[in-house]
Amino acid sequence: VQLQASGGGLVQAGGSLSLSCAASGRTFSTYAMAWFRQSPGKERGFVAGLSYNGGRKNYADSVKGRFTISRDNAKNTMYLQMNSLRPQDTGIYYCAGARSTMAGSRQYEYYYWGQGTLVTVSS
Repeated sequence: VQLQASGGGLVQAGGSLSLSCAASGRTFSTYAMAWFRQSPGKERGFVAGLSYNGGRKNYADSVKGRFTISRDNAKNTMYLQMNSLRPQDTGIYYCAGARSTMAGSRQYEYYYWGQGTLVTVSS
């Protein structure tokens, strides 16, 4: 399985951006997915995740109410809609896939990783 994240860019604070993660292979619909991010000077951390069918979602407290994670299994793609962006949302966003139908917020639960896409929010 290969994951390809895209959609990053430069946006002003208060703006919106949508990320996509395209997956190869025919097993995309069977595993949980998530977004992580690494902000400057910080370790990579959990942003949002969802179960294999999108029925269960969870978010980091810092993005609740502003970010929405979703997936389209017919298109083998996961999304992250980011609204009301803040400078502290700046970082490299990685998509990740677990080898299970559900997963949590810990990096070790995820086996497949994309290359990351850079999001920069200016103040």
